[in-house]
Amino acid sequence: MADSVNSSLPSTLSTIFLDRDGVLNRKMPEGRYVTSWSELQPLPGVPQAIARLNQAGLRVVVVSNQRGIALGLYTSEDVHNIHTELQNWLRSQGAHIDAFYFCPHDKQKCNCRKPLPGLFDQAHAQFPDITVASSIMIGDSFSDIQFGHRLGMRTIFLEGDPQTQKLGVISARRLADLCFPSLPAATDALLSQIASLPIP
Repeated sequence: MADSVNSSLPSTLSTIFLDRDGVLNRKMPEGRYVTSWSELQPLPGVPQAIARLNQAGLRVVVVSNQRGIALGLYTSEDVHNIHTELQNWLRSQGAHIDAFYFCPHDKQKCNCRKPLPGLFDQAHAQFPDITVASSIMIGDSFSDIQFGHRLGMRTIFLEGDPQTQKLGVISARRLADLCFPSLPAATDALLSQIASLPIP
């Protein structure tokens, strides 16, 4: 892990990639999934953190593995509905997500299940100006950090709730450029770095 925030983040930053469960909302216990809006519990400070990223002119994109679809526990339409409700709730708090992308497939069945790059490719197709050099991946699992690392992005690992951490936490900490306890804490660091950059 790098010694300082400024040395560990891009000199120009335009896009923040976020995992969903464990970053925006409480992660379900292992083997369980968020199947409806009523089950999604936003984490403290998340709308305020996203609003601050929005106000800084940063694009905020959610990239999420949703294996529960392949397991038949819910549908792609359910996920779209959850994201619509989440977006409406965020907008009521003065924040917004620029785009949601998710993988509905089981393991080893596609190119879009993180840590594979397909979700980044989908985002780049919609926003051609996205580059790995000006992006950061923020997540709470080893696959999130691998996803960003393999693409060449800087990465931030969120420690989250120890009771719902997946296997690979130690590896994620070692691979990530930076670690923070929560999205609000990571946002503080990102915006502090932006504020310290010289005005062109």
